Amino acid sequence: MPPANKPIKTSGSSYKKGDRIAKVIARAGICSRREAERWIGDGRVILDGKVLTTPAVNVTTASQILVDGTPLPAEAPTRLWRYHKPAGLLNTHKDPQGRPTLFENLPTSLPRLISVGRLDINSEGLLLITNDGELARRLELPSTDWPRQYRVRVRGYIEQEALAELENGINVGGIRFGPIKAILDRQLGANAWITLSLAEGKNREVRKVMEFLGWPVNRLIRVAYGPFRLGNLAKGALDEVKPKSLREQLGYETKQGNYGAHRRRQV
Repeated sequence: MPPANKPIKTSGSSYKKGDRIAKVIARAGICSRREAERWIGDGRVILDGKVLTTPAVNVTTASQILVDGTPLPAEAPTRLWRYHKPAGLLNTHKDPQGRPTLFENLPTSLPRLISVGRLDINSEGLLLITNDGELARRLELPSTDWPRQYRVRVRGYIEQEALAELENGINVGGIRFGPIKAILDRQLGANAWITLSLAEGKNREVRKVMEFLGWPVNRLIRVAYGPFRLGNLAKGALDEVKPKSLREQLGYETKQGNYGAHRRRQV
């Protein structure tokens, strides 16, 4: 990283005509866009020699940006990994209560990484991880139209009619959840395995919907996120998506993070 007294001017960037500063900071891979906005509110970002107080500012390649007194790192190529998150790890960088986090369990040789969406501490399975905060945000948006698929073990006896009704969406506690495709895989005594596919992925959506129907979840495994699948990736393992697959799946055009239309071939 360049010395703090020599702010760099990122060249060749996709924001040469002007992008929101939080987006640019996220693209540098040091945080997500939401975190960048919080940092701006906390007075941690200096733009062209002045402390920034609002994220509603566009910057260009000529802008000098400091975060905590340090220039943004030069933009690195966007990278994406598949990670098999085990149950028992928090989906965060640091926990005030000292509980284990997934990022603490990743190799220290990797750059700062950001997860695409979240899996709660008791959930397991596929988690996409990237060094590009802007990419993470894009892949989380419902407009990306990437389905999330889960295998879920619930307690209770499944009613096929209730499963079929989920395709019309459902209201739970005043929250509207969109269409969910649910298939009963098997009923094993008082437990059952169900495969669920949904597009929105709201906070704890699967657990809330299943509990509302009277079937509390006792195991949840995400097996796919858009075209990316868990496959036979071992628990705790990290597998980088090859640049060719990244381009094919994201319509990836430049290393700075321009994303076009994506395809649906599974990886």
